[in-house]
Amino acid sequence: MSTVESQTRYIFVTGGVTSSLGKGIISASLAKLLQARGYTATIQKLDPYINIDPGTLNPYEHGECYVTEDGAETDLDLGHYERFLNTPTSQANNVTTGRIYQSVIEKERRGDYLGETVQVIPHITDEIKHSIQLLGEGNKYDFVITEIGGTVGDIESLPYIEAIRQLRWELGNRCVVVHLTLIPYLSAAKELKTKPTQHSVKTMLEYGVQPDILVCRTEKPLNDSIKSKIALFCNVNAASVIESIDTDSIYKVPLLMRDEKLDIQVLKKTRMSANCLPELDKWEEFIDRLQNPEKTVKIALVGKYVELMDAYKSIIESLIHAGASNKCKVDLKMVHSEHINTRKLKTIFDGISGILVAPGFGERGIEGKITAIEYARKNKIPFLGICLGMQCATIEFARNVLNLKKAHSTEMMPETPHPIIDIMEQQKKITLKGGTMRLGAYDCTLKENTRVFGIYGNKFISERHRHRFEFNNKYLEIFEINGMKASGKNPETDLVEIMELTEHPWFIGVQFHPEYKSTVANPHPLFVNFVKASNEFENGKG
Repeated sequence: MSTVESQTRYIFVTGGVTSSLGKGIISASLAKLLQARGYTATIQKLDPYINIDPGTLNPYEHGECYVTEDGAETDLDLGHYERFLNTPTSQANNVTTGRIYQSVIEKERRGDYLGETVQVIPHITDEIKHSIQLLGEGNKYDFVITEIGGTVGDIESLPYIEAIRQLRWELGNRCVVVHLTLIPYLSAAKELKTKPTQHSVKTMLEYGVQPDILVCRTEKPLNDSIKSKIALFCNVNAASVIESIDTDSIYKVPLLMRDEKLDIQVLKKTRMSANCLPELDKWEEFIDRLQNPEKTVKIALVGKYVELMDAYKSIIESLIHAGASNKCKVDLKMVHSEHINTRKLKTIFDGISGILVAPGFGERGIEGKITAIEYARKNKIPFLGICLGMQCATIEFARNVLNLKKAHSTEMMPETPHPIIDIMEQQKKITLKGGTMRLGAYDCTLKENTRVFGIYGNKFISERHRHRFEFNNKYLEIFEINGMKASGKNPETDLVEIMELTEHPWFIGVQFHPEYKSTVANPHPLFVNFVKASNEFENGKG
């Protein structure tokens, strides 16, 4: 490969017309296709909000907060990137306006600008450009794909579009802009309308950026006539107008983009070879298992944000991976923990073969989670508790088995006489919310002859965390005497990572978040085994 060919290429993915068109899925799909052709690729998300990161955002505002190996609290799109590419991301893969301005202000305070007037151009745009190119330093990747959050025309996105304009001028054919737009279908007129896309591209042109490729979201196929019309009015080749038709699974999008030759267009415009065909056999095998399940298993997900599917995005996707691995469809029932009481239990969990209690923060809905866990324990239903779900399982056990009726977490009840869950000692003096938690990957040592040891097939594991409160080891002995054992601990701090019931077919609570590490290529073993156990319960073997 020549020196020019070995230089990193930069692909920018912008969105127009409306939000929530799926820029993250298109970015991940394009990266997957490039990866399947033998190229190295990484993806980053630039978010235009002023928060430093989404760690303190309510899930109703921004959906799930995704945590990377290095402990960065990031946008949920990074979860898509990892699930598609099977490679970890880091703090460098998610940049917010808040971080950009924070960095610039810190430099100004240090005197780095030598008394210059600090302005959006060039100082803010230079910082954005630096963040974009940071991932490409040393030509580590063939392609760096940068997804710009928001919609073109938003005031807060303007500095990012200007940074793209400058980079296009500086990098020439090493830079490509992919613009994702909507082609709405008007049922009354029975027509697809291209005018919103034309206006979106016109807005980009006003900012000095000509899109190279248009990816058009549509519910109806685009014929050649419509593609030619879009190409004519938007200054692109007809071959660069890519149809992105609605589909029932995000995992089909890479195959749809392959058929539309999105990756070929990118390679041509960046003067990279497109001779090697994409190797997607394993991906197609996954799709086949996903589309042709041999059975169905019904699992309840208990949480307090269930009306917002994005709040539990990684968990839902992990169950999809696990279902495909077991050749079964996971029929997921979302159960609001605030609506659970003892009178409704049998109705709520009728036909359910597995109960997963989701993570979360705060007191709202906590008693409903505890009640659901008691139902799973008493009825021998496979149970998986994640983070707060694990903590609730220990509280339920303390109250109803150990007879410590006022047992609780000091997060919800600081004055509880039995603090089964307590704040980490090193966090007790911290009052600020952002960045105070146990975040990122931590080691865990599994006890041999336990269920989790058999599931992982390894004594030493590493999992990602996001929490401040822990199981109180003062109560561990009485728990283990009565049948709830710590089957996994952190080797350095002795903190409990996993609890499991010995006298139960499948009852596991984990302090970490296994959903962050489940990918299409490597479904997480805990989810795979949980779905397997739920299926066995449904067939009367649990």
